[in-house]
Amino acid sequence: MLEIVSFTLGQVMTNTYLIADTQTAEAVVIDPADEGEIIVGAARQRGWRITSIWLTHAHFDHIAGAGQVADLVNPPPPVALHPEDYPLWRFQGGAALFGMRIDPGPEPSVTLTHGQILRLGEYQFETRHTPGHTRGHVIFYCANPRIAFVGDVIFQGSIGRTDLPGGNYQTLLNSIRSQVLSLPDETRILSGHGPETTVGAERRHNPFLN
Repeated sequence: MLEIVSFTLGQVMTNTYLIADTQTAEAVVIDPADEGEIIVGAARQRGWRITSIWLTHAHFDHIAGAGQVADLVNPPPPVALHPEDYPLWRFQGGAALFGMRIDPGPEPSVTLTHGQILRLGEYQFETRHTPGHTRGHVIFYCANPRIAFVGDVIFQGSIGRTDLPGGNYQTLLNSIRSQVLSLPDETRILSGHGPETTVGAERRHNPFLN
């Protein structure tokens, strides 16, 4: 079974996801926002081994906990990121623009590409490149069960901001239409902020898409 534990962490209330194949006890952290000890503690409590960190993008509020997760896990899990967001990662995810400093954690060593398949135990996740919020933003889609971790591309009733460096409004809309709305309506959407929704609900009700 694929089990998902969600946390809301950090100064801007970012959603972090700890996901695991309960049969193999392998786990992955998606977007460790902050407070890595909470994430690792939840994995240990369940007897899970964190084997990787997957980043939807490199904004500071999605990477600030990666260093602590890596420090607490042996061996340190590799970090996966799309190469177009490497410059943003090296810039501490833009933290300085908000008057902050963070430790971005271990340098990404897994280069994500569009269509790449990531494996977690018996489950497969398709990487879909979804620029517009950042140049290297990706989402992770698991067809069985139908679930998509979408970072800051789309939210319940809203879409990601495009006013930060690397953002582009039309590019974001194109990404949503081609890479999110192309998924089955019943697909669960787990975003970087706010509550869970579905592809069908956003197709029908999201004011930015109608």
